[in-house]
Amino acid sequence: MRPKIYLFGDSITEESFSDGGWGASLANHFSRTGDVVLRGYSGYNTRWALKVKEKVFSPPEREDAPLAVTVFFGANDACLPDRYGGFQHVPLDEYKHNLLAIVDFLKNRWPSTCIILITPPPIDEDARLQHPYVDNHSGLPERTNEAAGSYAKQCLAVAEECGVSAIDLWTKMQQFPGWQKAYLRDGLHLTQSGNKVVFEEVIKQLREEEIIVETLLADLPLLEEIDPNDPLRSFKN
Repeated sequence: MRPKIYLFGDSITEESFSDGGWGASLANHFSRTGDVVLRGYSGYNTRWALKVKEKVFSPPEREDAPLAVTVFFGANDACLPDRYGGFQHVPLDEYKHNLLAIVDFLKNRWPSTCIILITPPPIDEDARLQHPYVDNHSGLPERTNEAAGSYAKQCLAVAEECGVSAIDLWTKMQQFPGWQKAYLRDGLHLTQSGNKVVFEEVIKQLREEEIIVETLLADLPLLEEIDPNDPLRSFKN
């Protein structure tokens, strides 16, 4: 069986297999050498993720350890508690505790697996007012960039404490002029350009862990390896 890469996160992960999505790009990048497995759950925060983690991943006795797992939560945890998304809010200290518990769970299940934490992206508050999920009578955004930044810092702190890889998406995206419209389609979710940033950063982290296409074996003979004079001979081994 091909080795796996799991993508575990919220809607930004769930949507990653859409046209131009970062998950779809990963699946294309590792085609024939690895399976990219989507485990994205729209609206979820770390509290809910921690609750369902045993249902998300197969027991270790049923499959080999995956090559890597991305953990991409925080955008919903960072919803402000007094706004319409307050039911998704998780306090900052609990967010850190939950992330630590998720990493500990993955490490105990698969000690050799590469774990990559991804911070929440920055927030374009004006766009969030233009694209609310429900009627927003307050006239205030349910998320702010400042709050997202606080959760991003905690995500990075967890990665350092646990000795795992991390992608500081919150900072990375804001280095580009006009990031609000270039990378975010509604102030939160990613455009194709935003997806490209995530894809490139994940590939960069995987390369640092020496998880690269060049060192992974194709599961079956490639077309150029098949003898045109005796094709079936290639399938004897």
